[in-house]
Amino acid sequence: MADRDTSLLCHELLLRLAGRIPDESLWRYRDWLAGDAGDVMAVSLPKQLVRERIGLTDGDHRLLSEALLPMGADPAAVGAILPEEGTPRRRHTFTAAAPGDDKGDSTALVLGATLRGRPDVGEVRDSWRRDTTASSSEPEQRVILVNTGGNPVELAGEIQRILRALGNHTPMVEALPTNIDPPEYHERALTASNLICTGSGELVGSD
Repeated sequence: MADRDTSLLCHELLLRLAGRIPDESLWRYRDWLAGDAGDVMAVSLPKQLVRERIGLTDGDHRLLSEALLPMGADPAAVGAILPEEGTPRRRHTFTAAAPGDDKGDSTALVLGATLRGRPDVGEVRDSWRRDTTASSSEPEQRVILVNTGGNPVELAGEIQRILRALGNHTPMVEALPTNIDPPEYHERALTASNLICTGSGELVGSD
């Protein structure tokens, strides 16, 4: 079980890995972290980065070491992670336009009912992401972006559970703490996003 500071470091690390590791892995790591099973993530994530040859910047590698080594990550696996070479390729594009007819959007309705007016929530937005390396027939994926001054680990876990109950088995939920600058991936998603609702917490960004 991770303490709060370590959990927040892990959450920041997963934010920085969004769009770089498979979505299926990312949501599971967040679910484990929210469910006090961060030690499972600490063992699995470095091995996945090595196996899939996903490189990290020096700063991201330091963050990973600070977050995962105290939770039981294998130092040999952490040391074997490749350095990132050059500028990472942008695999994804974002648009605010929902595919098809979005009338009766149950996801937006449920998220609005759950998060509107919450004191730990700022803006709740969504963006539609396309993978430029995938087939043109591959559907766009919805990314939920939430500003929070509360616990982003718990909030991400809560929203993921809601989305899975609504039938989204690989939910993409980016809970963005107000005290850190969003990574470039999230900045692009926020630029091409729609407002779903607002809580009563500190807001970051506007329409």
